[in-house]
Amino acid sequence: MKETAKKRASSNTIYGLGFIGTVIYFISHATSFWIGALGVLKAIVWPAILVYEVLNYISTS
Repeated sequence: MKETAKKRASSNTIYGLGFIGTVIYFISHATSFWIGALGVLKAIVWPAILVYEVLNYISTS
């Protein structure tokens, strides 16, 4: 059980750092409050967007 917790902890750290980075990026580029709010929502699902774009790029190549 401890090994599973260690593996999950490292992936949560990567996700957390990515979340913070994407929130900062989207908010700094926002032109209005609602665009900033949309950026926070995008930051929550950034891994899904990344995987979608990578698979889309691979399938069209």
